[in-house]
Amino acid sequence: MGKEISSMENKATGSTTIVSISVISHMQMDLIDNLLDDINTHCRASSLEFILTLNLDESLPVSLDNFWFPIRIIRNIKPLGFAANQNQAFSHATGQFFCVMNPDIRLNNDPFPALLSCLQDSSIGVVAPVVLDEGGEMEDSARYFPTPFKILCKAFGKCKGSDYVVKNESIFPDWVGGMFMLFPSEIFKQLDGFDQKFFLYYEDVDLCARLRLLGYEVVLSPAARVVHQARRSSHGDFKYMGEVD
Repeated sequence: MGKEISSMENKATGSTTIVSISVISHMQMDLIDNLLDDINTHCRASSLEFILTLNLDESLPVSLDNFWFPIRIIRNIKPLGFAANQNQAFSHATGQFFCVMNPDIRLNNDPFPALLSCLQDSSIGVVAPVVLDEGGEMEDSARYFPTPFKILCKAFGKCKGSDYVVKNESIFPDWVGGMFMLFPSEIFKQLDGFDQKFFLYYEDVDLCARLRLLGYEVVLSPAARVVHQARRSSHGDFKYMGEVD
């Protein structure tokens, strides 16, 4: 994809990277500033790099030197969809694991040790933490595959409740939401990443389906928890009837 659509800024590092975190910004540096501070505070035991894609033209209000982990900046010349942005970020990632994360995620502790422990099982293709809303309630980020009926229910705001009961043990849902997904990099590469025919929604559903077709498990681990500061008003809008995350 390279030079026609992006330019890179790097804060170089000589250490081995375990996890590459990829975050896409659409004029959301206020949220990302908070996320960077959370990682800086809580994730010092993990070997990380942070790949930030600026999908729109915006300035960086923070200095890259303020953080202990390396930060790579991709500045898109023209906006791309979620799938293309994440695949582009992966092409620059150096970590053994690739983490897709929303800019509106907050961390109260380090989720990576528990998630990486799950991925020691080679049958697992992606793992996700439990996602909480700002009130501490569990979001339904692990779901059954969608049906036409469920999509219509969501469009009319009639879908309530969660598909899975999450307690203390890991569960194996059909799919997990794209706000936080951690993959072994080799498996993400094997899949050729997200399908770029999807521009904004359903990429996570499709990718989990393809993982399962290849024989890999999709896992949600209650041992790791993150907070989702969701800022979205598309629910119930027919324009976003495909949105299921």
